Amino acid sequence: MNPLVTFLPGFAQRADAWGSVADQVAQKYRSLPIDFSTWTFDGRLREIAERVDDGDVVVGYSMGGRLALKAALRRPDKFGALVLVGTSAGIEDEKARAERRAADDELADWIEDHTIEEFAERWEAQPVFASQPPELRRAQRDGRLSHEPARLAQLLRSAGQGLFEPVWHELERIDCPVLAIAGELDQKYADTSFRIAERVKHGRARLIPGAGHAPQLERPGEFAGVLLDFLDEHFAKR
Repeated sequence: MNPLVTFLPGFAQRADAWGSVADQVAQKYRSLPIDFSTWTFDGRLREIAERVDDGDVVVGYSMGGRLALKAALRRPDKFGALVLVGTSAGIEDEKARAERRAADDELADWIEDHTIEEFAERWEAQPVFASQPPELRRAQRDGRLSHEPARLAQLLRSAGQGLFEPVWHELERIDCPVLAIAGELDQKYADTSFRIAERVKHGRARLIPGAGHAPQLERPGEFAGVLLDFLDEHFAKR
């Protein structure tokens, strides 16, 4: 049987952020973009453990990628394959990690004191999303506005990058095939993707031309093609 391909959203996203890619994957494989119902890193790890069966594929973007990576390290033999999009295995420099943690805490405090509309404006104005045209940012707005500020602040305080202990030294324990994807314009995560691919046992990295931090949104057709090629290589003949 073809594996279930489970899609994990990033921070302040809903399952439908994966809609276009998941629909294309569903033409050949079982496909399930999920919404989380918990608001802590450990709570979401439990949800992944409960919803993903042995041998299934997990695709995670940004925060969703960190969750997928940590879940795979807890059970290195569980997943059929792992796909990480715009994902890091952690900030290794302690000073830089502490600075990121402080920035995450500041943002969490700010979120609690502002409306969800104000949060969406601030979030979309980040330089990391500069490659997204205005109409794409608008298309994602409803998903962001569907959240409660207090819940987003709670999640950020437990699942932000500043709290994610680096796991670079553990990556070789992952047994399944790993595909690390980044947009070619997102230099930081492009470099990270190749580094992840080098550290795992069965890894490769692919860059999506003309895309930034969210290639699955900016170039969904190209992204789906890369993902399907990877899935076909490992599952089509089963």
